[in-house]
Amino acid sequence: MRVVLDTNIFISAVLGGTLGIILDEWKAGKFKLIITDEIAREYLDVINRPKFKIPSDEIVATTDYLLQTAEFVTPQEKIQVIVADLTDNKFLEAAIAGKVNFIVSGDNHLLVLKSFKEIPIITGREFIIWLERQ
Repeated sequence: MRVVLDTNIFISAVLGGTLGIILDEWKAGKFKLIITDEIAREYLDVINRPKFKIPSDEIVATTDYLLQTAEFVTPQEKIQVIVADLTDNKFLEAAIAGKVNFIVSGDNHLLVLKSFKEIPIITGREFIIWLERQ
């Protein structure tokens, strides 16, 4: 199972709560997280924002795990499907380059597509339900 997580899903999972299950399942090896350099930079930028009050030891542990276990891919094509927020296209590019099974997002610009090149775009809750059924 290969998955791209939008930044809001990744950060929400780190913060815990319901979406924390996604982080637990990733660490348990239930799916392979597919990212690009650009996505990794965004994850690291956001996880370090003071407003989230994530303890520095947790940031270090999560960052280390991310860099060691996520599969980095290099997009071969530039996609510009989402014009309302061009930065969201990086998740589509990663999904194509990484041949993923799902894009998991909380971003309406992505969710409204429902799928991209036959890759389903689902919410965090939908992904959790899918994981529980496996």
